[in-house]
Amino acid sequence: MIFTLHNKIERNSIVLALGIIAVSAIGGLVEIAPLFTIDDTVEHAPDMRVYTPLELAGRNIYIREGCYACHSQMIRTLKDEVDRYGPYSRAVESQYDHPMLWGSKRTGPDLARIGEKYSDLWHTRHLVNPRDVVPQSIMPAYSWLLENELNTTDLRGNLKAMSRVGVPYEDSMINLANRDAVAQATPSSDDVAGLIARYGPATSVRVFDGDSQRVTEMDAVVAYLQILGRLTEIAHSEQSVQTDTNDNTIKAEGS
Repeated sequence: MIFTLHNKIERNSIVLALGIIAVSAIGGLVEIAPLFTIDDTVEHAPDMRVYTPLELAGRNIYIREGCYACHSQMIRTLKDEVDRYGPYSRAVESQYDHPMLWGSKRTGPDLARIGEKYSDLWHTRHLVNPRDVVPQSIMPAYSWLLENELNTTDLRGNLKAMSRVGVPYEDSMINLANRDAVAQATPSSDDVAGLIARYGPATSVRVFDGDSQRVTEMDAVVAYLQILGRLTEIAHSEQSVQTDTNDNTIKAEGS
């Protein structure tokens, strides 16, 4: 009976077209409807900050090199994922990501909480030759990141484009993007004070790749990796509250 009905629909082009439209409309509604409640589903994080120009440059290189193809940046609420990678990802943590890099494949581990988990030296060695720090790694080497000087000429336009899609970059941040990128990887720079004034005291200013003589693509990528999961502390702070609550409950039951 089902096949008979299907054959009749296929023979009638108008009915078939209407059926396709109906099914497409249902699929579109399922995808679009949740967006009407976006203000209720995305948490508010008062401490949320934007990427610095150097971190944004590192993110661009991360995308350019296809790192997202093997590494996700989305920890699900499953217990085994939380136990392995840390607090599950919150929607607000990705609000300044254009495009988002949640990913769907994990040839390598999830990187949503990689920020400050390892040292800058570890990341640099890992990117130059992954087998130096993880013998069983199948990740390709990206040694040229240490050789290539960072191109900062397009950062001003990059920040301006991000501001147009909702990232709250101020005019001073956009106009001084090139200098701020260099300053973050050059602690001795006279521009460091201005960088911190614009992006906050939590901004990491250091020689990320170990070479203080120039700013490389490695500086940018390591700076980006070290901020993943650290643009806001909402996930870590809420986990601490939940842990304290659970501990207190256990103590109360024990008493």
